[in-house]
Amino acid sequence: MGFNINQIRSDFPILQQQVYNKPLIYLDNGATTQKPRVVIDTVRDLQETQNSSIHRGIHYLSEQMTGRYESARETVRAFLNAASTQEIIFTSGATGSINTVAFSFGEKYVKSGDEILISEMEHHSNIVPWQMLCERKGAILKVIPFNDNGELNLEKLDELLTDKTRIVALTHASNSLATINPVKEVIRKAHARGIPVLLDGAQMVQHGEVDVRELDCDFYVFSSHKIFGPTGSGVLYGKEAMLEELPPYQGGGDMVDQVRFDGTSYNSLPFKFEAGTTNYTGAIGLAAALDYLQSIGFQAIGQYEKKLSSYTLEKLGEIQGLKIYGNAPDRISVFSFLLDGIHTYDAAMILDKMGIAVRTGTHCTQPVMDHFGIEGTIRASLVFYNTMEEVDALVIGIQRTKEMLS
Repeated sequence: MGFNINQIRSDFPILQQQVYNKPLIYLDNGATTQKPRVVIDTVRDLQETQNSSIHRGIHYLSEQMTGRYESARETVRAFLNAASTQEIIFTSGATGSINTVAFSFGEKYVKSGDEILISEMEHHSNIVPWQMLCERKGAILKVIPFNDNGELNLEKLDELLTDKTRIVALTHASNSLATINPVKEVIRKAHARGIPVLLDGAQMVQHGEVDVRELDCDFYVFSSHKIFGPTGSGVLYGKEAMLEELPPYQGGGDMVDQVRFDGTSYNSLPFKFEAGTTNYTGAIGLAAALDYLQSIGFQAIGQYEKKLSSYTLEKLGEIQGLKIYGNAPDRISVFSFLLDGIHTYDAAMILDKMGIAVRTGTHCTQPVMDHFGIEGTIRASLVFYNTMEEVDALVIGIQRTKEMLS
């Protein structure tokens, strides 16, 4: 298809509407991305013509839906360049994936006095499950700090990695600071000590290609709704040898082999971790989203977003009294900022009346806000269907907000 911004925007029905009689300018993609028509149509068609429970029937509808579900697994495998579809587990989202690993890995490998290492910039979903594990097992949570530019202090990493470290869980890209972390270096250092690494890719996958074999991560997680797919679905990638060793996170249908009152044996991968009736329509919708992105080209998307991000940084930097939090050179197109003397909610409400959707608050990264001694920020998060003209409109909106509230 190639990169044609006008064609791309026409593929997203929601972008065609008006808000308060103003064209919608959607800059809250870090929270959730909008869905192209092909994803909407795919899910609708599944519900209207093929809906049936997967893996459980030999009738036509069940076989059709099962085939599409397993085809979606192959699409995700290819997207991540995983070695096998056995390494691709469908979950409810990145949060569900992290909880799966925190429980299963924790049950198998973590005991009292062991250490879990995360970073100061993690989303709450990559903090709380590990805290719960530590409380359950008597383990210790340790944190890699970041500097005021939003860059990890890797000098601290060497001393934080110890013989007691059982796993490192790190965001690939920060949802509030925009930092793309040097994950390959972290993985290399962790693996040198035999420590596995989980990467939270929820904010990375929508901005470019991810190759789990090149990264050599042990686990990788992301959510469908962050990458233009349906809500309530996501992916857990895990190296096959690791997943084989882990106990299942949940019990129920489809994750079992034989069930007797005197004991139960579990299904093979990946089904061992997919208890119950999964969100099969969500998984197939995700595959439709990935196929759509592939038709445009991840390289073209990355090149366009890089220009868009540079333009946004330049224009926001020209606004007096605006401070951006997160200035790492390697970044995604996310911009968290404050305006001198103006409350974030007041600014966001005025921007909303101009048709501009931004985010306010802690962005589920309260430790990041604590680092800077602030209560929250305004966040504009952009993807490849956003435009330079929308950035200009945001700048005008911010200037008008300053005039109204100064």
